Order: sequence, then C-alpha cells, then structure tokens
Amino acid sequence: MRSTERDTAGAADDTDGTLPDASARSIDQDAPTPPVSVLGRASSVLGAFDDRTPVLGVSEIARRTGLAKSTVHRLVSEMVTCRLLARERGGYRLGGWLFELGELVPTHRTLSDAARPIMEDLREATHRRVHLAVLDGSEVVYVNILGGSSMGLASRVGGRLPAHATGVGKVVLAYSPQAVVKEVVAAGLPALTDRTITTAEELDLELRRIRSIGMALEVGESHEGFACVAAPVFGAERHILAGLSLTGPVDKIDPIELGPAVRTAAFVLSRTLRQSGI
Repeated sequence: MRSTERDTAGAADDTDGTLPDASARSIDQDAPTPPVSVLGRASSVLGAFDDRTPVLGVSEIARRTGLAKSTVHRLVSEMVTCRLLARERGGYRLGGWLFELGELVPTHRTLSDAARPIMEDLREATHRRVHLAVLDGSEVVYVNILGGSSMGLASRVGGRLPAHATGVGKVVLAYSPQAVVKEVVAAGLPALTDRTITTAEELDLELRRIRSIGMALEVGESHEGFACVAAPVFGAERHILAGLSLTGPVDKIDPIELGPAVRTAAFVLSRTLRQSGI
C-alpha cells in the first residue's frame, strides 16, 4: 500500500500536473511493453524523443515508453543530474552529454572527418545542400551536412529519417544484404508524403533501378517540394558504409547535371576510406 501511495504522489509531481484516469489508461492499452532493467528504461526514455518533438513532458514520455509516470519522473530527474536530459520550459530535452559522447563514436567521426573536404568541394561545385548519412536499423542517421540551412528541411546532424523515404537511405539499401532490406520492410514503410514508397514490391523495384544506374533519385518522398540525388559510399571490400547526396528544391535538382558530380564525390570518398582501411 505504501508503494502505491508513493507512486501516486510521484505521478502528481508531473510537469503538466495531471494524474492518469481510466480513460487515459484505456487509450494507452497499445503502449509499448516497458523494459525491466534500469538501463533499458533509461534507453526507452531517450528513444522517446525525435526531431518533431525535441521537448517532452513526463506524461508524454510515459505514454511513449509504457512506463508509469512515477517511474518516468524518478528517471528523468536522475538523467538531468547525469546531463543525459536537460530541463526545458514545458518538459525535458536531450542533454549535452549525449552530443559529447556522440562525437567519440569512431566510425561516424572517422567517416565524417574523411568526408568533409570532399563534401566541401561538392558543395562549392554545385551550390547544393550536401548530406552524408548511414543506416541504423530502418532509419538513416545524418552524420554530416553542409549548406542550405534555411531550406526548411528536417534533416540535421544526428537527425533520423526512414531509410525507404530518402535518397541516401534508398541508395544504402540498394547495396545492402537482402536480410537488411527485409528488416526494414518488416519494420514498416510509413508514408511521409503522397510520393513515399509504402510497399515491399515498390521498394524492391526501386532498389533494382538504383543498382542499374548507380545512384538514387528521390523526388518529394520525404519532404514535399524537395528532391535529392544520392550515390553509395563503400568501405573495405566494397562494404556499403553510407549514402552521399545533393538536396534542394525540386526545380534545382537535375539528376543529369548533378548525378555525375555526386557519384564522382562518392567514388573519391570510397577510395579514401578503403585506403584508410575503414
């Protein structure tokens, strides 16, 4: 009984000051099964944040993770102390220590460092926004971006988008093992726009097309009104590492003009990475 009283008191100390009621519980019947371990719970809290909702309150974190509000309240307080989260008006956001740790990830840092001068040359030659992204599960993570910060795109360094809806993602999938593609399909192919590929058959056809021409074209599949042309970046033994792309408004992306430029840059980067043993 004492435990229940403590949990209720903790839930009341929410950033939005609300207590769960019967209707809220019925709405959350489809909530994910919460992890058991402390590390698993902390990871699920971090995973609740995304590009569209960088600030979350305790109630929303609880809804997204399936954890009790009292549990979330205790976790976020400790995670703030550890700089994994930071307090923000209206809730919490990811903390600065995560960025510091991310900079130490060897593969992404080495890839980004090797790519930067090549991306700068590509940016200078084309005057387009340049993306470098790697596959992580069913999504791509942007490890380096140059130019076009005022274009209104959601992409940012460290940001994620569904792989099947982006040029960089599709070009990586095209040269990935079939098992990787099956995992992406099994995770679901959500539509970001009316043009997004949403079936396994469409994706398979698209990946075949990409392999036949050596690059991917994306027109309004992740963002309305924008397009990109992307090429694969390989490491040692032609293992696919990343996708490199040029992005801009649809009327500014001509694959005939920009395709050779991004393919050449990706080839140079691939050779540099192989020579470095990456």
